[in-house]
Parts: sequence; structure tokens; C-alpha cells
Amino acid sequence: MERVDVAIVGGGPAGTSAAERAAVHGAETVLFEQGVPREDRDGIGPDSTDAAGMLDYWIDIMDFDYREIPDEVIHRELEATEFIGPNSAVRLTTTGIEASYPKFGYTFHRARMDDWLHERADDAGADLRVGTGVKDLETDLRASSSKGPTHTLTLSNGDQLEAQYVVLADGPQRRITLDALDQFTAPGRSVSDYLSPPTANHIAYQEYREFPEELFEEFEDTLKFWWGYMPGETAYPWVFPNDGTVARVGLTMPIGMELEDVENPGSYRLLHPDDDQLPSGSEYITRLLEQEYGDEYDVEEDIPIVEDRGKSKGTETYPISSTRPIESPVGANIAVAGGAMGTTSAFHEGGYHVAVRTGKIAGRLAGTDSLENYNDIWKRAIGDEILRNVAFADIVKDYQPDDWDWAFDVINDMQSSGTGNVMTGRGYSAGLGATKILLAYKKRKFDYRNGGYVQLREDEYLY
Repeated sequence: MERVDVAIVGGGPAGTSAAERAAVHGAETVLFEQGVPREDRDGIGPDSTDAAGMLDYWIDIMDFDYREIPDEVIHRELEATEFIGPNSAVRLTTTGIEASYPKFGYTFHRARMDDWLHERADDAGADLRVGTGVKDLETDLRASSSKGPTHTLTLSNGDQLEAQYVVLADGPQRRITLDALDQFTAPGRSVSDYLSPPTANHIAYQEYREFPEELFEEFEDTLKFWWGYMPGETAYPWVFPNDGTVARVGLTMPIGMELEDVENPGSYRLLHPDDDQLPSGSEYITRLLEQEYGDEYDVEEDIPIVEDRGKSKGTETYPISSTRPIESPVGANIAVAGGAMGTTSAFHEGGYHVAVRTGKIAGRLAGTDSLENYNDIWKRAIGDEILRNVAFADIVKDYQPDDWDWAFDVINDMQSSGTGNVMTGRGYSAGLGATKILLAYKKRKFDYRNGGYVQLREDEYLY
């Protein structure tokens, strides 16, 4: 049987970052990626579907010098993000968080970014097997190895491989992670109970649309999000400017939600009185574009889908897991990284930056026989970001459309008076509304202090 030091399941940002770091530190490293096709990639690769925006401080969280990221990866530099409610809106031109990147952020080509990380791992000496998936992983806790438990991976071609350390980075679908971790959970419990309840997971859908030049100029340096326009926790449409006059128009929506589950459906701009069910993703997008631009443009003729982009004819559908993270069973020589461990934000559903960072940490520690420190180190590296995301997600969990208008009015008051920043939780002199938001934010951060945002702790695994 083939034997390696480190085996990595998944070739997205967490997996390739782990492979690069493990290989740099001299470990014999192999990465397995099942691979999917895309219109804008030659051959198969990781499931590179994402709205793909990067805020300034996220680059520092990834632990990159922004100048080393290739120019062809970046679509557009950003100056702001705009949050639009039913009757109010707010424009943010700073995150308020110290960052090395000089702009607000940028949009980027997700597949090219993934491929660049792949090249870095390949150059470091990792063995990247794209097109080969993993069907099963079994851990031998009583292995005779001086370094502790070993693992047997069964591959999609029927071959088997033995590894000393495993990094699970198979994204929010967690095809291998859930069963692999269930080896160490108490009878009657499953890791799915923590990571995969329908209430914590969404389906995202996006289309690549070509905009008229004069219309595209209105948002070419701005991310746009519409809150309170469609029902569901963390459900919202967006527009992200790309290259040329192409933008990604997309949304996230809860899994399994029905129209009868919606309180006050008439309050949502993208629902119609004659709806007998919730709209599909494509219908939501058509309604958004018609509402925002239909008075001046014919949406299907003037803002058409660009069919040579994305996964299939200019469209993409992909799962997003918006939950709180779990710790890894490091006593079994396993680290879980990125979306597989639940680091995708439950507030804004971004997760690329924390996937890269957790992958880097897992790979470095596995490559240096020090994986037992993984849970402590990733919390020090990304804990503040996770804490922010979880706190905001709790605050807005039950927001109705009117609540978004109220919140945006409060934030506008805070900005106009220069008295606070909602991202950092500082400032109280913008009135009672600001005090209410900031106190709620601080309370939730306090509730989740010292890693309290973790759902499944290391000491709950059974070895």
C-alpha cells in the first residue's frame, strides 16, 4: 500500500493551502480532488463557485502580501459596499479594521485564484491528484506508529493509501468529513447534527450578466447587497462587478423553506401576491433586475446572461454552510479546515479568507508533526473574525424588512456624526439606536468569548 505523511481531501482554498504548507516543510504530501468542469477553466478543478469578493483585512487574514497575488486574478478594485433595504440604504467606504491593502477590497476570479493556489502547492512539491476522489476514510487509533493513529483512504478508483495525518478540506458538502468524524462521536450523535441542519445551510445561485456600459459605471467599484427583499435567515441578492461590464448577480436562500413558512410575505419586495410558492433562484434574479433597472432597460435583451462563464452556460448553483465552526479531533491526527469545519460566515456567507488561513495552519502543523496544537492556533489566527460573524448573525437572525431599514438608518446616523463603527463595535453617541445595536453586538461577543462560538469541542470526541 502506498504511504504518505499527509493526505488532504479537497482541492479548494483550504486544501491547496494545506498542501503547499505541508510540502514546504518537507512532508510527503498528496492531495485528492474529485474535480468538476467549468466554462471558464480548461479541464477539471475544484468546485470554484463563489461570489468572490475580498475585503481589505481579509487579505491579511489569509496571511498574504497583497502584492504577490497575480494581476489576472483580480477583476476590480473596490471603493465601497452598499447595503440596500426596502426603504433605506447605507454605503460603507471602510471596514474600520486595520489592513495592509490600500483599497476597500476587490472582486476576483475565483477559479483563477484557486488555480494559483494549486500552482503554489505543485511548486512546493505536493502531489496533486485532480480527478481522483476519496470514497472512504478509516482511522486506526491503535496503530503502531510512534506518531499516533494512522489512516487508510479508499480512493474513487479502488486503490488504498495510508497516511499519518489527514486534512479534511472537502468544503460545505463534506462528502468525507462527516463520516470520518463520526468515528469519534458518542453513540446516537453525528457531526451532521452540528454542521448540516437545514436551518444552517443555504443554496446559492448566481448568473453572469453583461450590463450596458452606462449602467455598469454606477456600481463598477461597489458591492451591492439587498437585505429584507426576500425571506429567510441570511437570504439576500447581490451584484458583484467583474471585468469589462460583466457582473455576477446572485443570491442565497434557505434549504427547504416554503412560502407558508414566511411571516408577512407581502412585506418582501421580491415576492408577488399571486405566488403560490417561493421563486426559484433565476426568478428571484429576474425580479430584482426588473425592479431595479426595468424602467429603462429590457432585462433579458439589455442585461443578458454571458454563457461562456461559470459552471454551466453562465450560471452557478452551489451549497453554502452558514454555521458555527467545530474543533478537530487532533488526537486522531485529523484536522478539518475551511468550509468543511464550518468557518463560512453565518452572517455574510464569505469564507475564502478563513479557508486559506486554516488550511495553511493545518498543513504546516501536519507537516511538522505538531497537529495537536491546531485548534488553539486557528482560534488565535481567525477567532476575532469568527466572533464578529457569529455575533452579527445572531443580531440579525430574526430581522424583518422594517428592521433592516431601521438598522441602516442607525448606521447612517453613526457615519454622519462620526461617532462609531458598527464593524468594530465602537461608539455610543449616535443616539439610542446606535446604543441598542452596539450593546447587542458586545453582549453576543461576550457570550462567545474564549472560543465559545465553537459547536463541537475537541474534548467531546471519543478516541
